[in-house]
Amino acid sequence: MTEHGPIFADEALNNTKTTSDFIPEGSPFDEAQRAYLNGLFSGIHAIAKGSTTIEQTPLKVYFGSQTGTAEALSRELRKQSATKGFKADLADLNSIMPEDLASTKHVLFIAATCGEGDPADNAANFMDALLSDDCPPLPESLNYSVLGLGDSSYAQFNQAAKDLDARLAELGATRAADLVACDLDYEDDFALWCDTVFTTDAFLSAAGGAILAEAEAPKAVFDRSHPFLGTLMQAICLSGETSSKRVNHIEISLCGGGADLDYEVGDALGVWPLNDIAEVEAILAASGHTGSEIVALKAGPSTLRQALFTVLDLTTLTAKTAESWGCEMQEGDHVLDALVRTRDLTAQALTDGLRGLQPRLYSISSSPKKHPGEVHLTIGEVQYTHNGRDGKGVASNYLGGRLQRGGAVGVYVHKAHHFKLPNDDGVPVIMIGPGTGIAPFRAFLEEREARQAKGENWLFFGDQHQASDYLYQDAIETWHEGGLLTKLSLAWSRDSDRKCYVQHLIKQSGATFYDWLERGAVIYVCGDALRMAADVDVVIHDIVAEHSGLDANGAIAYVAGLRQANRYQRDVY
Repeated sequence: MTEHGPIFADEALNNTKTTSDFIPEGSPFDEAQRAYLNGLFSGIHAIAKGSTTIEQTPLKVYFGSQTGTAEALSRELRKQSATKGFKADLADLNSIMPEDLASTKHVLFIAATCGEGDPADNAANFMDALLSDDCPPLPESLNYSVLGLGDSSYAQFNQAAKDLDARLAELGATRAADLVACDLDYEDDFALWCDTVFTTDAFLSAAGGAILAEAEAPKAVFDRSHPFLGTLMQAICLSGETSSKRVNHIEISLCGGGADLDYEVGDALGVWPLNDIAEVEAILAASGHTGSEIVALKAGPSTLRQALFTVLDLTTLTAKTAESWGCEMQEGDHVLDALVRTRDLTAQALTDGLRGLQPRLYSISSSPKKHPGEVHLTIGEVQYTHNGRDGKGVASNYLGGRLQRGGAVGVYVHKAHHFKLPNDDGVPVIMIGPGTGIAPFRAFLEEREARQAKGENWLFFGDQHQASDYLYQDAIETWHEGGLLTKLSLAWSRDSDRKCYVQHLIKQSGATFYDWLERGAVIYVCGDALRMAADVDVVIHDIVAEHSGLDANGAIAYVAGLRQANRYQRDVY
């Protein structure tokens, strides 16, 4: 008790009080404690007076998401924040400008890094403005924290998140909790970051007396951590015998998954592969182990062979791996390269140095309206030579050859809110997807056909040779002849002396392309991010500048406006 009297006295609650005078200045509490207690007692005061409308503290959650993972985690963060006394609003970073943050007190960011350290498409405009020399300062009252998503096998690991975190602090905002830079196995780091953020002084005191929402009871859903066991129905080779690569059409039964496995066109399917047993034996031989050794894993004890077969990445060598094994990491090294230079690794040390096997995300190439209870994928088998050894992609070869028809495979639906057909079936659609980038557009066309959509459809597709690489040729030409495909532009890069790619066809059709944009068309791009998608982006800017009469800056603003209106969507990797 202090000289102010007992703080729970009835008269204290019945008097009219502000949220700042329950614990007055001069009381034996620091500022953070005083703010928290004042908020708490203001909530008690409101309840005692019969109020049931205590508002939760506003929180902004912004994401930069290329494949949809950052957005999915942002949605989970919004749920968790409600149990901590916050009411979160969720949006992508391109929906705001840096100056919009000035009036905000509490902001959390989840930012993915793509390509060579780049931000996601739906964060690029914001990051350009934030990193510009004329970006206005931010107030110290802005409390923030950043979670990054990346892949430690890349040199620019989590660079977009690091740039975001550092620049916000440089501009004057207050870092409430340190940046957490997640690798591919992000679940534990995400959970720890959430716990840390909401127990910082800045967030704990801000929650104050807000009514906490009850945590949602966990639902039995199929997700990355709890995959559904689908059944391989068939794997059909789409490419011809003379093709330089093998591309397979994969069909998986989802029967028994119920509503938890519902998908929409544009979504991706997460696939949990198993390693090639030949790769397992090569690792065992290089490390000098039999495979019968018992090792401790996160999920419990296992034999070394079983761990290598089912849960560990046998290819990717990271700096953490090299440090754990006490060996130097050379550029381009795989796990086996490091093992042949490493001596006397125990079985436990071997497994501790390897990162976990990760699911692969593949664009879904079917419409559930046409193929209920099934999901289709279009996957190129990865084959390569590394340091004199033949190598194979884990998941692409697992689905294309090692998994037998009728075999079970762990899968889950990865929602892609950033890559969706327009709700208005009358809107024109431009689809650009060479090679296996055709996958989501086969699904789009099946969906538009099933919905009897009246909007025009234009497909840009291509590969090396028409004779051997024209994926889904019969279906595409049937759609074109029947009128569903209003325009079809095909580019075959090795069928003549002059290489022709989809970006060249876009440039040649520039006037028509721009006319479609002016009539409200939505552009979709799927495929290689570093080359194809980057070249297509340059051409789109050139077309806008040429046919609109805008200068270069005007063309940049026009294309940025397309992105802002969700009329330029990319599913690139």
